[in-house]
Amino acid sequence: MRLRHTGVAALAASTLVLAACGGDDDGDTGGSAGSGTINFYTDKGAWEPQFLQVSDVSEGSIGLGLDFTGYSDAEQYSAFIRQSFRTDEKPDLFTWHTGSELEDLVAEDLLAPTTDIWQTAIDDGDVPEALREHFTVDGEQYCVPMNAAYWVMYYNKAVFDQYGLTEPTSWAELMTIADTLKANGVTPFYETNILFSFVWFQTLLAGTDPDLYNALSSGEASYTDEGVVAVMEQWRDMLEAGYFGDPGDQTAPQDQLKSGTVAMINFGTFLSGQLNSVDMVSGTDYDFFVIPNVNPDLPQTSLIFETGPMCTAKDAANEESALEYAQWWMTEEAQTAWSNARGDVSFNPKAQVNDEQLAALNEQAGADDHLLLERYFEATPTPVLTAALDGFSAFVTNPGDPMPILETIQAEADAYWSSQG
Repeated sequence: MRLRHTGVAALAASTLVLAACGGDDDGDTGGSAGSGTINFYTDKGAWEPQFLQVSDVSEGSIGLGLDFTGYSDAEQYSAFIRQSFRTDEKPDLFTWHTGSELEDLVAEDLLAPTTDIWQTAIDDGDVPEALREHFTVDGEQYCVPMNAAYWVMYYNKAVFDQYGLTEPTSWAELMTIADTLKANGVTPFYETNILFSFVWFQTLLAGTDPDLYNALSSGEASYTDEGVVAVMEQWRDMLEAGYFGDPGDQTAPQDQLKSGTVAMINFGTFLSGQLNSVDMVSGTDYDFFVIPNVNPDLPQTSLIFETGPMCTAKDAANEESALEYAQWWMTEEAQTAWSNARGDVSFNPKAQVNDEQLAALNEQAGADDHLLLERYFEATPTPVLTAALDGFSAFVTNPGDPMPILETIQAEADAYWSSQG
């Protein structure tokens, strides 16, 4: 297997779970991959060891491995991928985003369709039917799921045990836990003003009014609507009450939880792998729970999920092999290797997830009493998301009147949706 080592894993390690990022910034495609290898580009370069573990499995299984190139800067990565389509060095496989960014590439006829791959995977029970819609544009499927993750509340078990705390079953109980921790000088929740500043907005709105949450993503509701304003005011009250850690702290989330700097982290299940990497043991040193709804009268518990696509460029040098790899990636064999290499859940319900807590969550997420909602980052059109991230970052740094921030975001939303005809 021919590998290109980017040399950025160490550089990106401290910010991996913040930016889900990676590393080679020179923009060189290095030419077409050789026999048995596929050029693979990603903005998750610090995940290189995990991708290469799975590449070893695929080499033995289907005779195809990955020639890995990772980026540490998401904007540089996006610019490189878009530029590559104008050259003869189109990426065989590359990671991207669902939502408007996927639709943009399809509109320009830049992606190889994967409809047949999806149908086979669904027929074989390798992927839930419900996931297909997030990869569908104008009735055709494009790309395959690179990963899946659910957003839950991680907690330091030693801290919880010290104060006699147990996993909450309601929002009121969660707030009581926060008050108990704060009264004992422990910061309840992690917060950041870098990239993932949207997380608590997502949690509060989805847990209060999931219909409004979905309506924002489709332009059917306004950021200045009463329900959105109320959520921002609730968030401000929590910030001003001292429930959150320093949003400017650059210490990695996993290190903050391990040290007890914060007792809880609202994060995607990919955090499990990072906690394991700092010698925290699942079920012993840390655990997690599905965050209860803010509104106790909702019929289902809102559970945020995310999935990132692995795409094949149309007319790439190794398009046929890349699509073969994509089809294999959906299988139980591939997803068992991937989920355990990453320390995360899998979209494939047949994958054998070693972590008992993650395996249980996989089952829980499929139950009828949970409502799966797409992560805000993917559900929100890019121009609107950019304004929202800027606004939320400022808000968590200096809480105040949320209305100017919401009006700025809505102005971007108005411009975006009016341009869509």
